[in-house]
Amino acid sequence: MMFLVLLLCLIAALPFVIELFRRRMGPGARETAEGQFVTLSNGITHFDWIGPANGPVAVCVHGLTTPSFVWRGIAHGLAAAGYRVLVYDLYGRGYSDRPRGLQDRAFFLNQLSELLESQNISGQITLLGYSMGGKISTAWAASNPSRIRQLIIIASAGIVVSPGRLGTFIRDTPVIGDWLMHAFYPRMHRKGTEEDRAKPSSVENVVERQQNELRYRGFVPAVLSSLRGILRDSAEQDHRALSAAKIPVLAIWGEDDPLIPKSSAGKLAQWNHNSLQEVIDGADHSLAYTHTAQVLNAISNSVPVPEADS
Repeated sequence: MMFLVLLLCLIAALPFVIELFRRRMGPGARETAEGQFVTLSNGITHFDWIGPANGPVAVCVHGLTTPSFVWRGIAHGLAAAGYRVLVYDLYGRGYSDRPRGLQDRAFFLNQLSELLESQNISGQITLLGYSMGGKISTAWAASNPSRIRQLIIIASAGIVVSPGRLGTFIRDTPVIGDWLMHAFYPRMHRKGTEEDRAKPSSVENVVERQQNELRYRGFVPAVLSSLRGILRDSAEQDHRALSAAKIPVLAIWGEDDPLIPKSSAGKLAQWNHNSLQEVIDGADHSLAYTHTAQVLNAISNSVPVPEADS
């Protein structure tokens, strides 16, 4: 009987022990990073500038699990069009720190605002968001409408909120939900990213780089914290605020996206009648790096490049 109790305790503790033995994000891990680092109020943020120094600023916000490298293809395309592009790693991902706490709206908006301030960016920007980054970008734009030239969201979260029964249980159930997340999410992440291995990609070694996130302590808790924070609620009020402020919005969707329901496009049209929408045939949720040329084409056809900043 005692052996059975000890075995059950070991099973219960194992996912959390594995998390404790993952590598810390620190100076050693950051030796290979492209770009720069800045210390903000919640820790170190990794970022990089791409494109001409005097170009109009475009800021790219990545999604739930894939850090800023997901933007490399799009960022270089925007730079070729004349933009000065800022990409950065959200807390808990990539080369940025892994602070504890709820990753809610204020958490992410504060990181972006502090990063822009650190880079002396006080004028208008073109703001791009992919997946969860679309929800973050929409919230920041709604909170700072005078700072936005245009908002571009790609396969954006926050319009139709549908985590499913298991996702809802994990999100809403402390302790047990944490255990399930630590026990099963790493395998789910590896399986999901493996599906991209045979696809074309504008990001070199994208599958390996995505799976490498699991090597570092704090990644899985960050994903769970975002599910419980920024991704919990609808972005309806933010989109309606952008509509009222007449902020130009372009939404780009993948025709075959299994994660973001097609009904998102219809919902967005209801909330913001002035939004422009493009659907990329044959693209799924990985469209930012599998259909980079089509995404860039949709942007160039819908969003004029502003004049260079003085």
